[in-house]
Amino acid sequence: MTEHDVETGRRWDGGLLDLDAYLARIGHTGDLSPTAETLRALHRAHVLAVPFENLEIVLGRPVPLDLPALQDKLVRRARGGYCFEHARIFAAALERLGFGVTGLSSRVGMGSDRLRPATHAVLRVETAETPDTGRVWICDVGFGSSPLEPIEFADGAGTTDGGRSFRLERRTVRLGTTLAAEEWTLRERRAPVDGDLRGGDGDGWLDLHTFTPNPQYAVDWVVGNHHVSTHPRSPFVRRPVVQRTGPGVHQALYGATWVTTVLADGSRRVRELEPHEGPKVLEDVFGIVLDADDAAAFAAALERLPRAPEAKD
Repeated sequence: MTEHDVETGRRWDGGLLDLDAYLARIGHTGDLSPTAETLRALHRAHVLAVPFENLEIVLGRPVPLDLPALQDKLVRRARGGYCFEHARIFAAALERLGFGVTGLSSRVGMGSDRLRPATHAVLRVETAETPDTGRVWICDVGFGSSPLEPIEFADGAGTTDGGRSFRLERRTVRLGTTLAAEEWTLRERRAPVDGDLRGGDGDGWLDLHTFTPNPQYAVDWVVGNHHVSTHPRSPFVRRPVVQRTGPGVHQALYGATWVTTVLADGSRRVRELEPHEGPKVLEDVFGIVLDADDAAAFAAALERLPRAPEAKD
């Protein structure tokens, strides 16, 4: 990293990170050398420890992306965040440890053919082995149902954990007679449920999000963050979304609907919460502890939501 990089905002403020506090937050006590093995361990630890959540928006507060604010929220107060927050602090940690980090922006599709704005943040990461092996990695710690480990940045590369499989696919999109764009799509295939494959095609593979290799900087993510935290059509403005992946299980809260998914077989348990139950579920299931005022505001936000039809297990 050069002084010019720091002054022009092309880096991730790794020097400002309280590294010991961050590592304690995610529970990583292993090696810190910038190797692929360390990257896998850090990625897994972060995804398992730090939940996905949009509660600041629900509580009527802005979502700052500066490192001091992120350290206060995600580390000191043991809260979670959504993709921009996760990727921003993970980038700072990796940069501090000597990894090569480049931000990327992705378009969340979830199987839709409609072109959506680039409002998801992922990282392209080089390790100490990259000059010799050429291997580069995609880290996606803030998707909510993120892969537990990084995926090699190569066509057809993937990872499997529990009943979930992920892979990257590359394609070339023609934009004119002389211009083409390289696009990469992260796809997921989960375990079948009752004999049916859930996904976007006959094999159960679902397109999660699509990105290009064009570098993105912290200032670019500020723009995307503003859109998803304020635009009236943003799903994060309309209802709470909280997710956490644990060993063998994925927990999610969509509004007042609590969904528990067993990763090995894809089976799900769905329950509609009463508003007053919300803060307790946040604490017991997602590890998010709100103070009394925020807990009351969160319960009130659930009360204002349209009631979902009664769900069956």
